[in-house]
Amino acid sequence: MTTVARLTAAELHAAVDELADLLTDTVEGGASIGFLAPLDHAAAVAWWRERAAAVSAGRLAVWVTRGGDRLLGTVALAFPDKPNSRHRAELVKLMVHRDGRGQGLGRTLLATAEKEAAAAGVTLLHLDTETDSPAESLYLSAGWTRLGAIPDYAATPSGELRPTTIFYKRPGAPADDA
Repeated sequence: MTTVARLTAAELHAAVDELADLLTDTVEGGASIGFLAPLDHAAAVAWWRERAAAVSAGRLAVWVTRGGDRLLGTVALAFPDKPNSRHRAELVKLMVHRDGRGQGLGRTLLATAEKEAAAAGVTLLHLDTETDSPAESLYLSAGWTRLGAIPDYAATPSGELRPTTIFYKRPGAPADDA
């Protein structure tokens, strides 16, 4: 049985090794999530530790899913600090360990973030993902609206420049509200 839980800053600190394992596995698996391969464990741990201050300040919300005692996935919402943008959030770092894929964990994490965003008063979510990636298919099937693609926006873990697709969704609203 899998569970999804929101992490406090202290819980994030306690889970940095597992989160780093997930991050390195995701990069090794070829997902374009902002890192180049090879990503060593120490660098991944440091990256996650840097997120704790934002979690503590309420600028970042991080959820994880576990299967038994093992961390299998994560998703986060980044909240802007500007007064004119507090109605929106960016969905970031949706990751599922390769051993946990095909079980609906990505969809569960995505739905959790959307539900929690709506409960927090967020009326607009946005994200970017590699064009033609499995993640793009997930977002489309979950009712996200595709805005368009930016060519050569981000590098894959191997360093290849790829287009990035921008999506948005209004949490709690029908998918065709655009």
